[in-house]
Amino acid sequence: MSKPQKQLHLTAFMRPVSLHTGAWRYPGSYPDANFNLAHLTTFIQKLEAAKFDAFFMADHLAVLNMPLDALKRSHTVTSFEPFTLLSALSVVTTKIGLAATASTTYDEPYHVARRFASLDHLSAGRAAWNIVTTGNPESARNFGAAAHMEHADRYARAREFYDVVTGLWDSFADDAFVRDQASGTYFDPGKMHVLDHRGESLSVKGPLNIARPVQGWPVIIQAGQSEPGRQLAAETAEAVFCSPRDIGAAKALYADIKGRAEAAGRSRENIKILPAAFIVLGDTLEDAQQKRLRLDSLVHYDSAIASLSVQLGSDASGFDPDAPLPREIPDTNASKTGRAGVIKLAEEEGLTVRQLAQRLGGYGGLAFVGTPAAVAEEMGEWLAEGAADGFTVVFPFLPQGLDDVVERLVPELRRRGLFREEYVGSTLREHLGLPRPRNQFFE
Repeated sequence: MSKPQKQLHLTAFMRPVSLHTGAWRYPGSYPDANFNLAHLTTFIQKLEAAKFDAFFMADHLAVLNMPLDALKRSHTVTSFEPFTLLSALSVVTTKIGLAATASTTYDEPYHVARRFASLDHLSAGRAAWNIVTTGNPESARNFGAAAHMEHADRYARAREFYDVVTGLWDSFADDAFVRDQASGTYFDPGKMHVLDHRGESLSVKGPLNIARPVQGWPVIIQAGQSEPGRQLAAETAEAVFCSPRDIGAAKALYADIKGRAEAAGRSRENIKILPAAFIVLGDTLEDAQQKRLRLDSLVHYDSAIASLSVQLGSDASGFDPDAPLPREIPDTNASKTGRAGVIKLAEEEGLTVRQLAQRLGGYGGLAFVGTPAAVAEEMGEWLAEGAADGFTVVFPFLPQGLDDVVERLVPELRRRGLFREEYVGSTLREHLGLPRPRNQFFE
């Protein structure tokens, strides 16, 4: 019997609804799409009808991360808190996964474990936790910290944080809650575990005051690409949200993380690599390219240079806009992966500061721009070449960009056998083909 064709996994990046800073200004787009429940409900229902794996919400914990003149042009200043929104969306959907970011730097494991367990029960097994270490130094001031935690310390805390959260999810055996009305026994104390964790960064007694999640554990997503980020992904993640710039870089990242996972005693199949992919579709390649050019033209230079400053972790407003990026840029405590990628992009393509800023001010990551057939062909190549198990789709503008993907690209992927016709189960783990974790204390 021939082996079934491998298919893509597709998640939708939905906070902000588009990462492109000009998206809210594109003709026909909803300027308030990022903070409008009616629009967001329509979006997730369209994605569920198209059989997407998950609706993925990133998060950020600071507003003042760029100059006010640039900030006033940003559509991310006001956004729903992810858990509040996903809880609301859980009752208007039945199958699509609900993924949210929760920071290990500025949150506590008991809160995170409780919120995700609640969401998993509310949604009948569709929750996912995107583990992040907050990289924006401005966030520190919103949580009473005078200085941002060092990069290595953030990742050490994140690893311990994961152990505590998963330990709390395993506080009760699956059959602990007997609810025997005749005897008056609500739960079996012998099937409750007190974690009593005392580590380098955290001290948490437990148990969690919520029954074990429907999926055992919500699906674990991880988004770091630095050296400690890759190792954290290999040891903990079941899906990796990443941003390689081309298929060569993606294949190297894919092999590295899967190899590390194997070295950690895990199966390669139980960790899905899902690069972010900005998708712009047109009737012809030229049509798609013109859409992107028009979109990029809506990015104000002040916003562009502010985006470059954030990516570098250093003020770029004083750089000569028509000269190359300076060679000597002070090292900072910002995201090292993002910073290195920006410098590499400028060097490889010979971009001036202005050109680099405009690229980043719109969307500087991996982009598939072309006809549905051409984009489907390219996505299939990434799958076949071991560069990705699927993609985290970034829409250029909404609703048109989302409609193009679900109405034009998804049917083309199906015609090629690259994407499911129907959901095969009801939980996010079933969508992704992931096993249910064993309870480390009762199995």
